[in-house]
Amino acid sequence: MGLARFIVDRWSALNYKRAFADTAYKQPNPAVFPHARRSWVPKEDWRRLASYTLLAAYGHNQAWEIAAIQDDTDATARREFGDPAMLVASITSHMLGRQQTITVPGAEEAEQAGGDTPTPEALHAADVQDKLRAWAKAEQFGLRLQQAERKAVREGDTVYLLGLDAAKGRPRLSVIDPGFYFPDLPDNAGDSADYPDRIHFAWETDADTLKGTKAKLRRLTFELGPIGTRTLPDTGGPRPVRVPAYDVDGTTPLMTGGDIYNPDTETISRQYPWNDAPSTITCYLTDAEWDLDDIKADQDVHTLDYRYATFLTRSDGEVLDHLDLQLDFIPAIHVPNSIPEDGHWGESSLAPLLQLFDELQGTDTDSSQASATTGAPILCIVNPDSKGNSRRDGKEKRIRVQPGMVVETGQGGNIFAVDTSPQLAELRNKTAELQDRLSLNARIPAVALGTIDPTKAPSGFAIDLSYGPMDPLMDSMHLARDGKYALLFKMVQRLFLALQHPDWAGPVVDVELVWGTYKPTDKNAVLTQVGAGVRDGVMSLETGIRLLADAGYPIDDISDEIERIQSRQFEQARLLADATGSTEAVGDFLGIDITPDPTPPTPNFPLVPNPAGQEEPGPGESRGNE
Repeated sequence: MGLARFIVDRWSALNYKRAFADTAYKQPNPAVFPHARRSWVPKEDWRRLASYTLLAAYGHNQAWEIAAIQDDTDATARREFGDPAMLVASITSHMLGRQQTITVPGAEEAEQAGGDTPTPEALHAADVQDKLRAWAKAEQFGLRLQQAERKAVREGDTVYLLGLDAAKGRPRLSVIDPGFYFPDLPDNAGDSADYPDRIHFAWETDADTLKGTKAKLRRLTFELGPIGTRTLPDTGGPRPVRVPAYDVDGTTPLMTGGDIYNPDTETISRQYPWNDAPSTITCYLTDAEWDLDDIKADQDVHTLDYRYATFLTRSDGEVLDHLDLQLDFIPAIHVPNSIPEDGHWGESSLAPLLQLFDELQGTDTDSSQASATTGAPILCIVNPDSKGNSRRDGKEKRIRVQPGMVVETGQGGNIFAVDTSPQLAELRNKTAELQDRLSLNARIPAVALGTIDPTKAPSGFAIDLSYGPMDPLMDSMHLARDGKYALLFKMVQRLFLALQHPDWAGPVVDVELVWGTYKPTDKNAVLTQVGAGVRDGVMSLETGIRLLADAGYPIDDISDEIERIQSRQFEQARLLADATGSTEAVGDFLGIDITPDPTPPTPNFPLVPNPAGQEEPGPGESRGNE
């Protein structure tokens, strides 16, 4: 009977908040989180949506507003100095590293082939790598990455959505707020490790009295299903819909070009350019709106009635009513902040630390109030009557004290101040103690948070050791993301093939997002180490340049940097020529085209007459039979 009152899930660290776990079943307070308990929101998503709002409030210094609504008191005096936002920014920047690099395994083989002919696989890998980097630059992937990962660290989840843009000729990348994301998980249990076959993005739009529109719910649905016959948009009825397309006889349904009907299994198959075998699955897109008044009490975002839906129309005239996208995957990627325990949702980096943030905010509030009495101390005046008469009516007399004011006291009178600075010092010590506890529990050392005094910084070796607790945290966060970003770049390649882009061909290859280093490095020490290692022959030039790039030197492309270095190493080129005798090898090393001079012909000098009139042979020639 009591188990219903004890809930352990991804958001149970917030249960101490009375507004978050208001009832016996630990459901959010509808007065504080009204959006989380809308009628169309499934009950299993209430806590998740409320947690997103609560965590975002801490990240934007708005926790006092939730406290004011919860306790129905004036909380404007509460001090919030941005500690949660600082922690989110620090974890995000360290997790991403100084730079992120899109890398295709095998591409370096083509770039470093030298005089050897690279394999077709290596050439294709290098080509895909260059094109993906160009796409990332055009789509401002670095900006999207920062935007998405900030949400993931603060709220626990983030979502990317890819779409085809024929006008721009490339896939488009969007970041979706996780509060709009509603996956149709098996039995709504959320314990499946596989990505669901049906997901929704849903949000409300407010009523507009000027336009005469009602409040609406908009839902964007992606779902995988069997390939069906061709459909056409029909806008002639009371609402736009899609209808089956038939042959001229009006009875034979048409199939999309290239699809094949299998009478044995009664299925339609399609050969996608990224698959080796035909597939019978495709992805359908539906974009519709419902008036909130038409949504029944027994319906949620997964079970809305299409009879009351209004399907939206795309700019090219396609009605988004189960539109066949001709993809065999859902072009959405959910990225959790941590390795999910239940197979889907991640955990916020702030959630386990909220009570510490509350303690910090309470201490900061007390310090702010105590500093007022320290800066403007309380003064007590004893026997202020200049005639020597003290007050005998027992009533308190207050005198307003201001700079330059002179108070005349009577005989035996005195003035003294109440010193509250010791209490203020104790509050400051408490704040420092809480900050140390925060650094310890968050596994972010003080040097990473920037709270250490640079003049008191220990040795570089000691600083490197202080990052020890942070290493497993970063490894775990990277592990939760590596597969997701590999899948994102695989989808980008497939969408380029679906667009039939003229520059894209060949198989889809594996792609990695390489995270940059987050530790401070001694650049001079690394440069000295690389120089000695390459010069003594115990380190390859490729490894040395990679170490310099990781240390923060502005090296955009390792292969280009190697070519520039070798093009100026004339002494090494001379040694190579002496060792091999090959002009071609020297040219490849310097990166220039060296054409060896042809063998000069044997000179044929004319005969030169002597004073006696006889012809003498020219230089290098001999006389007749001599």
